[in-house]
Amino acid sequence: MIFDERRAEAMAQVLRRDVLTMIYQAGDGHPGPSLSCADIMAALYFGILHVDPANPHGDARDRFILSKGHACPILYAALARRGFFPLSELPTLRHLGSRLQGHPDMRKTPGVDSTSGSLGHGVSIGVGMALAARYRKQDHRVFVLTGDGELEEGIIWEAAMAAAKYELGRLVVLVDNNGLQSGGSIDVVSRVNPLVDKWTSFGWHVQGVDGHDCGAIAAAVEGALAVPSQPSVVIAATVKGAGVPFMEGDNSWHKRVPTADELRQALVALGGDPNHGFAD
Repeated sequence: MIFDERRAEAMAQVLRRDVLTMIYQAGDGHPGPSLSCADIMAALYFGILHVDPANPHGDARDRFILSKGHACPILYAALARRGFFPLSELPTLRHLGSRLQGHPDMRKTPGVDSTSGSLGHGVSIGVGMALAARYRKQDHRVFVLTGDGELEEGIIWEAAMAAAKYELGRLVVLVDNNGLQSGGSIDVVSRVNPLVDKWTSFGWHVQGVDGHDCGAIAAAVEGALAVPSQPSVVIAATVKGAGVPFMEGDNSWHKRVPTADELRQALVALGGDPNHGFAD
């Protein structure tokens, strides 16, 4: 797929509208961390990832791991819009019997490459996938999206050491660096910064990027994959709740359901029909 920046930017807003409508209808979910990575997800699924909705388990496909699995509404919206399953399933988020669980489940949902739950495991899984591809002489890429709060998990850094040791140049980690986690600021909770220095010291190719600029994200991924002997990390500066003014930077929206009036306001802010969040 040829990268079209305008298409990706427009799709990011569609995904945001889908997310908020899903969470409102489910009565549960995580809007803040889903909205902050919407542009990253739009860039990935509508220009970067080599995937085929008609063959979701094909060996040649790129692998994508949503390590921050509580942000699954944005993944489900991207998968539905990409054609992995009907849009009509989006309102079933978190319902009993639905394929759209509160964390992604690779056994249930087409297009999901890794089941998540406890945070921090995505990079390790990505390392395993990248090593498996090498041993099988496959040339697909492996992408992992992690939150910055997740980087407080020790297993992340064990995986970072292994990836550098094995020179996994086809592994790209994207960090949704919105500065907040469920307990507050990342600097107050555990002082995970400075991220650039940390990843560099672990032997990774490191880039910083505006996480709300789809074109810059795509360029950073291209630059990452041009370094064959190092795993790469793209630290994407984002705003929690991005796209909806009354949610931006407000950590109360980490896990919160909008009221009917708040949903209408949000859909208008996102350029959509206030009465129909799933409209194109």
